[in-house]
Amino acid sequence: MAQAGNVIQFSGHQYLRHRLVLSILSGKAVRIDKIRSDDKNPGLRDYEVSLLRLLERITNGTVIEISVTGTAILLKPGIIAGGSVTHDCPLSRSIGYFLEPVVMLAPFAKKSLHLTLRGITTDDRDLSADLIRTVTLPHLQLFGISEGLELRIKKRGSPPLGGGEVQFLCPIVKQVKTLNFVDSGRIKRIRGISHAVRVNPQFSNRMIEAARSVLNRYIPDIYLYSDVYKGEDSGKSPGYALSILAESTTGAIHCAEATSQPGVPPEDIALLASRALLEEIRRGGCVDRKHQSLALLMMVLGSEDVGRCRMGEPTARTIQFLRDVKDFFGTSFKIAPADPADETSSNLIFSAYGVGYVNANRTIA
Repeated sequence: MAQAGNVIQFSGHQYLRHRLVLSILSGKAVRIDKIRSDDKNPGLRDYEVSLLRLLERITNGTVIEISVTGTAILLKPGIIAGGSVTHDCPLSRSIGYFLEPVVMLAPFAKKSLHLTLRGITTDDRDLSADLIRTVTLPHLQLFGISEGLELRIKKRGSPPLGGGEVQFLCPIVKQVKTLNFVDSGRIKRIRGISHAVRVNPQFSNRMIEAARSVLNRYIPDIYLYSDVYKGEDSGKSPGYALSILAESTTGAIHCAEATSQPGVPPEDIALLASRALLEEIRRGGCVDRKHQSLALLMMVLGSEDVGRCRMGEPTARTIQFLRDVKDFFGTSFKIAPADPADETSSNLIFSAYGVGYVNANRTIA
């Protein structure tokens, strides 16, 4: 990382999404070079170019320059415009890859965003549309972004051919609230969605049965919903998946999911998801691993006050995100053990002073 003039420089293809998001929010230009320069197929992948095009469409005045070889990009951010946008995602990544950065930007747009994305709704690399609807959006509500926030799954799309469609509606806010979330509470209920498209609908029930066999040992309040899509709405490829989440008495949410693999019975998929959920709960904290960077970003953008949040151990992605936040916003987090007396606990309290980010793009009514 180096700063030349007002351009922040990075190398490598990793963490591309959150660096672009931080650039647009902070208004600082970013240059990323050496993108897979040693690879036998160098440069940006189709889904990364598609993401750049999507960001260009939801913003106004953003200048994106890609080098001839595709190994370097320069992004000069404009304003986040919002409005009504439709985008076709390539089949190499799921819709979740594109929605995650958009969720971070949309509340600070000029007009409320109405985004339609087409492609794969569930795969094993990114958050599925189900988890974004049931877990990511409730995390935004912690920061006062709730009225009119919605994700509709119109059609499902399994890999490899996709065919899914989701609609994301996000209101705009003037400023996000300061978060003070240090009590993770105890798990009180488990909810889940199992879906099966273009395969025997009984697969969905088999996953629910298998997941219950594991989770019923811990808690009685389990409701797993079987989501059935028929005909055109079920996309172009067969597949099934189970997304489950556990909610605590204080509103902390932990989530996990598993998607179908060739030759693996639905029961095994359900067991994978259930064990992954128990592992997330074991790690503790008020925000699960998949949403650490979203919560930390909103804490940085919060009003000029100290925000605090309890989390489990940060992932490598979160650690890099904290470094990048310092480069763009100059904000450092104070990280302290949540229970200094308890040596077995790996929970940490992250606290930071918000920059008081005000949505200047908002149309002045």
